[in-house]
Amino acid sequence: METRKVQRLGPSTLAMTLPAEWAQAHGVEKGDEVSLRMSGKGTLTVMPESARTEEAEAVIHTQGLDAGAVERAIVAQYVLGRRVIYIDADDGESLSSDHINAVYNAETQLMGLGVIEETPERIAIRCSVDPEDFTLDNLLERLERTGSTMRNEAIKALAHSNPDLAQRALNRERQANKIFVLLLRLIFTAYRNPNLARAVGLGDGFPLVGYRSTAKNLELVADNAEDIAEIVMETEGHSLSVDEATMRRIRDFTDQVDEICELAVAAAVERDYDRATRVRNTFAEIAEREREILADLPEMDNVDLLQVREVLVSLQQTAQYAVRNAEIAANLALNEESEHVTIR
Repeated sequence: METRKVQRLGPSTLAMTLPAEWAQAHGVEKGDEVSLRMSGKGTLTVMPESARTEEAEAVIHTQGLDAGAVERAIVAQYVLGRRVIYIDADDGESLSSDHINAVYNAETQLMGLGVIEETPERIAIRCSVDPEDFTLDNLLERLERTGSTMRNEAIKALAHSNPDLAQRALNRERQANKIFVLLLRLIFTAYRNPNLARAVGLGDGFPLVGYRSTAKNLELVADNAEDIAEIVMETEGHSLSVDEATMRRIRDFTDQVDEICELAVAAAVERDYDRATRVRNTFAEIAEREREILADLPEMDNVDLLQVREVLVSLQQTAQYAVRNAEIAANLALNEESEHVTIR
């Protein structure tokens, strides 16, 4: 760590010099303006004028890339915060049909993305998302609610042999993925440009790593719900071969999983250590639920038993992801003063 001596320039003005290497790397010269950002943690961040804006454009060259690679590259550039993404054929050739389809497939997956220009050799797509239109806390809560809705629709579909309800849950997976990728975009953008941390609802950039992990856990929770919905669609009769009492126990188990998933996200966004502790305590109470239900099942066909077990495993994994989110929430909460912690 480099230190600098603070000098007095006037009765009420203190100053220090900027490192020459830093100024040269960021093109800062005499007379230029820099941005100052003060956090409640006693930190002062100095940023060059260039940090106020995003790296607005990226060009993806399709030569040597198949359609899947082009689609992944578009998603990556979206996550990295690019405002405009160009997809170019090389050597004056036209874009292939596969590459064009990849562009439109990516467009349907990403929130706020749309084609603004298209020629045989190039497609330009623009992201209209403004970071100030969202907060990370709100998006985390939306992602949790989407996963919860998918999970409950899938379990209800099992209970009532209703494939239409299961299909509804499957259809929501695309929305869950859109929210997840948008979260990644805002997290990466706020990390690269600290000025935007406040715009997305954070006082500083410290929570960004925790939010990234929480978002991934919630995306995996939605995947668990999708797995249950797929079991409904694939199972003969679109239901499990269990009696009503067992199905009721599975639904009660689902209700408990719902509770700790919601509680864990609330603990993260509210920086609430007590709620994080409640998640862990509740999980300890329900951790054996999967084994208990399986142990009480009557003799049944191996295929039917496997389907029941897959549903219970998905619910148990979801509860474990809630505990992971509660651990992140505890770390965020303990970084701030409260009735439990004094920081000196």
